[in-house]
Amino acid sequence: MEHVTSSLMLKRPITVKAIVTSRWKEEVQQQLQSQISQLDQQMQQLEMQGKRTVEEIQKQAKNPSGPQIKKQIENIQSQVTQKKSEILNKKNQLLQQLQQVQLLELDQEVVQAQMESFFHVEKGDNLVKKLNVEIVLRDGVIEDIRGEI
Repeated sequence: MEHVTSSLMLKRPITVKAIVTSRWKEEVQQQLQSQISQLDQQMQQLEMQGKRTVEEIQKQAKNPSGPQIKKQIENIQSQVTQKKSEILNKKNQLLQQLQQVQLLELDQEVVQAQMESFFHVEKGDNLVKKLNVEIVLRDGVIEDIRGEI
């Protein structure tokens, strides 16, 4: 009679870390700068759209200074203000990230992403060790795989 080993396939999170190099810092800073620029453009577009909408309402209104028109305009302005503050919050977060990246020291390891992978377990395996797997990248190239594969 053959002995059959029962195994199970599970899914685990894998932490992807990057080793800080000058190239990595430059790339991350460029990405953040470009996201910040996009937010600045969104802000300008938002202001222009808000102005245009208000002008259209005033043009089409029989009584531009009437209470209904004033209320419509106030609604638009408050929507614009709310969206602007959302954009500013995002921009501030990006600026903080940019500052943090600039302060990182070379050869330091930072968490860059989370991924998932499937793995087999069988009787006698140390599940804790199998769950703790990290991939370490240097400029996009895998330098190390830590943990039990």
